[in-house]
Amino acid sequence: MSTISIVERDMTSTEFARLRSGFEQSALEHGIAIESSKRLGVVALNGGDFIGAASALAYKNGVEYTGWCYLTDLYVEKQYRGCGLGTKLLDALERALRRSGGLRIWTWTGSHEAPSFYAKRGYAVFAELEAWYSDGRSRIGLRKDLG
Repeated sequence: MSTISIVERDMTSTEFARLRSGFEQSALEHGIAIESSKRLGVVALNGGDFIGAASALAYKNGVEYTGWCYLTDLYVEKQYRGCGLGTKLLDALERALRRSGGLRIWTWTGSHEAPSFYAKRGYAVFAELEAWYSDGRSRIGLRKDLG
């Protein structure tokens, strides 16, 4: 009889592949297609210089999009902030997501970063993780129906 042990260490690449395979097998056993994602993005340039970007993952179950998208990044270089560029990037990304079948979007932001920015654009809070950051501020989850 073998002895089961619990070992505190990172998984090997082979072990991680087995873990992913196990999750995929479980999904299939429950009639759920394997999940994947496609990254969509938009970039702001001043001349040829990068000044900002927004990107999201559009999730798929098998070949069909789920309608859910995760806003992974929204960034504007400091000297271009406060002039509406973030709104333009987010609007352009949301349009691209809609064209790809995106129905809903969600993201995380810090309470010290941009919750009011997202609220002005129709995002609603769905979660708050208190004392997430070292200074005690929260991490806030926001979502929006893209219509």
